Order: sequence, then C-alpha cells, then structure tokens
Amino acid sequence: MRVLLTGMAGFIGSHIADALAEAGHEVVGLDCLLPQAHGHIDRTDPAEIAEVAPWTTRHRLEIGDVRDPDTLDRLLPGVDAVCHQSAVVGHGVDPSDAPSYAAHNDLGTAELLAGMHRAGIGRLVLASSMVVYGEGRYECPAHGVVRPGPRQPVDLAAGRYEPPCPECGIDLTSRLVPEDAPLDPRSTYAASKLAQEHYAAAWARQTGGTVVALRYHNVYGSRMPRDTPYAGVASLFRSALQRGEPPTVLEDGRQRRDFVHVTDIATANVLALRTNRPTGTLTPLNICSGEPHTVGDLATELAHAYGGPHPEIIGGARPADVRHVVADPAQARAVLGFTARMRFAEGVAAFATDPLREPAAVA
Repeated sequence: MRVLLTGMAGFIGSHIADALAEAGHEVVGLDCLLPQAHGHIDRTDPAEIAEVAPWTTRHRLEIGDVRDPDTLDRLLPGVDAVCHQSAVVGHGVDPSDAPSYAAHNDLGTAELLAGMHRAGIGRLVLASSMVVYGEGRYECPAHGVVRPGPRQPVDLAAGRYEPPCPECGIDLTSRLVPEDAPLDPRSTYAASKLAQEHYAAAWARQTGGTVVALRYHNVYGSRMPRDTPYAGVASLFRSALQRGEPPTVLEDGRQRRDFVHVTDIATANVLALRTNRPTGTLTPLNICSGEPHTVGDLATELAHAYGGPHPEIIGGARPADVRHVVADPAQARAVLGFTARMRFAEGVAAFATDPLREPAAVA
C-alpha cells in the first residue's frame, strides 16, 4: 500500500513512518516543519533537516504544507490511503492561539479532504484525541451515569478537585469512557480535533469514503519535544528532571489518565490502514493502554527511573484541565484487533532515558 503520511517529521508521525515501512508499505511523508516544533531551519537544506529530525532520513519526506492544494495534487495521485497526523497540538498558551489551531488543524484537514476527493482516494486514518470527550465518564451512586459541568475556579482554589454530581453534589466515581460518550471539548485544541472529525465524517458521507478516527490518549515515548508549553505532561516531567528539578504535579496528583506508548500508537495506525469499514462512515476508536494510572504515578515512576528528585504536588489547575479521562479499549480490540503491548512500568523506565527532541529555537 502507498500511504501519504502527513506530519511525518513529528513525534508520532515519525514512529508511524517506521512502523509502516517495517510492515512493507511505501511511505510518502509530508511535513511543513512548523517552527514551533522544529525551529527556524532552512527547509531546503537536507543537512539541517536531518539534524533536527534525523529519523526522517529513513523515509521519503516532502517539505510542504497540507493546506496547499498544489502540493496535495502533486503528491496524492497514486496514493492508496492517507494517514493524517499533522496538527498543532497541546493546550496552547492562551486564547490567542485559536487562529493557529483553526488554520493548521481544521483548514489543513479540509484542504486534505478536498485533495483526496480530487485524487479519488477513499481511505483515511485520522489522528484524533481523547480531548474531544472533555471530562471522562462518571457515575453517581444515586443517579447513575451523569455528565458533570466544568469545574469551578473557587472549588479548584479550595482544593476541591473531584467533579460533583450535578443532581446531588456528591463526588463522582470515574469510569471508562466508551466511544459513544457525549463529546464536550473544553479547550481550543479539543475543539479543533472534534472539528477534524466532523469534516472527515461529512467527507465520508459525501464521497463514500471510510474514516477511522483514532482517539489517542496520553501518548509518550522517544522523540517527544521537550521544554515547550505545548508538550504533554510526560515530556514536561522529563524536561524538569533533565534540568535537575523535581517534576511539578498540579492538583493533588490523583487525576487519572491512560498513558499509551508511541510504539503502540504506531501499531494502531498500521492496523487501521488495513481494516475495512463500511463506506460512508467514520469509526471513532479509543487508542489507549487499558491500564489507567494517576498523573502522580507517572511523575513518581519517572523520577525514580531517572534517578532525579521526588515530584512536588503544587495544587492548582489549568483552565482547560479535566479531572479524569480513562478509556475503554474494547472497541479498538474488536475492530482492529489492537491491544497495547507496552506496559506502564516498562514504558516509563525506557522513557527515562529515551532521546527527546531538542527545544525548538524560534526566537
């Protein structure tokens, strides 16, 4: 299979390229080498590109923007399927980031779908995210499964982190989130990821194409970017340890997540590209380890494996943070035959010494 892989030079995309090639597929990579991720480099100089993203030298990489129709019309003919990973990621810094998310994530997806239609390509694997759920699934002993509202600043300031039942006000119990849970994005990034799903679903209905939307949970592993406000929590903890500082954990450290290794993410993408789904549909799938842990667990295990200072619990919370979101892996297992192979302890121990992407120099 010939696969166009957008975002190939990035953290997740680079691992997918390796996995596709190992599975015998031909990879055509596309990446604009966004300065926020790769720094200000000469995009016409292969040596500079290889310095910031050495893993790209193993594959065909085209430097270009997924929002450029001419680039797409050059690369898409002859492609069998598209694996769309390129995106601006993370919570962002403040609401002024919104145009960047919309321009890259949503317009980029819309242009890609239009280009696929022109080229007659009907198979898409889309990198989505667990952030489309907002808060996870919760149960009240008296009222069953309920949907809590956003946590209030006054409660967070007082150290009341658990979402209360909207009916009776008692603390709720976190449960596994299935794919048919209500979607409630609570950050600009989350809104852009859900918009990508909606665009892709509309494209599938209009063209008879198929989309598998992989809702990644908290991905970690080698080649993560470090020392950036857009990075995931695993990278932030590792960056602190490299500076000789303790990882700082917000709230009380008991917020639950599913930390899934990037090699498992790559495997899920290969499986998704092979699977046959009904035409005209989008299939959302949780891609997770099935092994929930707290953020405090991650910080403690990583600090121990690295040999650095013990984490510090500092309280507080970012405005877009949710308390618990852990996934039900059953549907990905049923549809793709996917089960994560990397266990938490093994993955975190490896991550303590994994090579990370150097900070992007954008000044």
